[in-house]
Amino acid sequence: MATRAMRLNAFDMATPGHIQQGMWTHPRDQSPGYNSLAHWMDLARLLERGLFDGLFLADVLGIYDVLGGSADAALRGGVQVPLIDPVVTIPAMAAVTTHLGFGVTCNLAYEAPYLFARRMSSLDHLTGGRIGWNIVTGYLDSAARALGHDAQMQHDDRYDLAEEYMEAVYALWEGSWADDAVKRDRAGGLYTDPARIRRIHHQGRQYRLDAIHLCEPSPQRTPVLYQAGASDRGRAFAGRHAECVFVNGTSPAIVARQVADLRARAAPRPIQVFVGATIVTGRTEAEARALLADYASHASAEATLAHAAASLGIDFARYGMDDPIQAGPTQAIQSNVQAMKQVAGPAWTKRKLLEQSVLGSRQPPIVGDPHQVADALEGWMRDADVDGFNLSRTVMPECLEHFIDLVVPVLQERGLFKTGYAPGTYREKLFGAGPRLPETHAAAAHRW
Repeated sequence: MATRAMRLNAFDMATPGHIQQGMWTHPRDQSPGYNSLAHWMDLARLLERGLFDGLFLADVLGIYDVLGGSADAALRGGVQVPLIDPVVTIPAMAAVTTHLGFGVTCNLAYEAPYLFARRMSSLDHLTGGRIGWNIVTGYLDSAARALGHDAQMQHDDRYDLAEEYMEAVYALWEGSWADDAVKRDRAGGLYTDPARIRRIHHQGRQYRLDAIHLCEPSPQRTPVLYQAGASDRGRAFAGRHAECVFVNGTSPAIVARQVADLRARAAPRPIQVFVGATIVTGRTEAEARALLADYASHASAEATLAHAAASLGIDFARYGMDDPIQAGPTQAIQSNVQAMKQVAGPAWTKRKLLEQSVLGSRQPPIVGDPHQVADALEGWMRDADVDGFNLSRTVMPECLEHFIDLVVPVLQERGLFKTGYAPGTYREKLFGAGPRLPETHAAAAHRW
């Protein structure tokens, strides 16, 4: 039996089609309401009712235009387009919740550290210390072209950029304002003591910075740091910076190797590892299987290929259904190629890919009654040494309602999941320590 409490995030995106392609066509799916604040406020209330630790918000810059060299398939299928900025939804969700954390994906490649640091500090203030940042460097050439570049940077060069970026934002968050800089002395007319402020000077290969951080210290200072890169360079980056890591894999044995490597790289710091999971559950196994068949009837093969083509950097339009696919080095998500081979085998084809993509994604779903689902999740924690799960959506919001109403009580009965929230910030809830990054983290070197 797993000996630690399970962590749960909902994995969502401010768009009609996220991971499970085609689900927006289901008559009960409410994902097309993504551009309404009420949609997000209702979701946040639901997740807090279910005692979820967080809402993990994906995002991407650019459009999926690799399949056939065109964005047409992505546009037809709602494949992460249209897409609004997820950051703007967070204050509304925070206003109707008390404990739910928010991990938001933000691409560091196209925004100055000074501007981004201000945005995250603002969100940390407005949420009462409940903000996290999923650190990404991008993977679409269409984003680079949209922002004035011929193509995106090479994969490892993007991580070089990210390393420097982190040093700049750490300096702003951790080193510009002393804890006691803000006085708010009405009688003396002193709001901030200039002697307790430092100007940050950063001179690097990519960034130059000479500035005082615009925001006073927020509850966490640095947001909870998520990262999802699974390449060797990505794991090295996670070992230095991430507090929570998002991994994917088709079996606990495969994921266990990733987890062991990540924990070794991060030591002595604790990290929490979340594995992606798609859950289809009902009151009985037969009911769950019927739901799966219903959902699968709405999966879109074209949208699945459009999504996979861009995330893998492979134009599947060049291949027949049974042609062997040769996956060489690309500048897309390198670890996704390996994940796809896990699903479809080494001699993979479009047909195998689509056959394995039951709900329009490469992630095999966990299907069963509440006890069967709980068994599977408990097995993942035990055998893969993960801390929790990022639950991707199928038909919204019923997929989460089913999980919260049916599976969560079983997890609680087994002592695997909390029955109430702990106090404190997002970081305090996750790690049971203070609101700040630990002294063993790289950011601590920048502290006042």
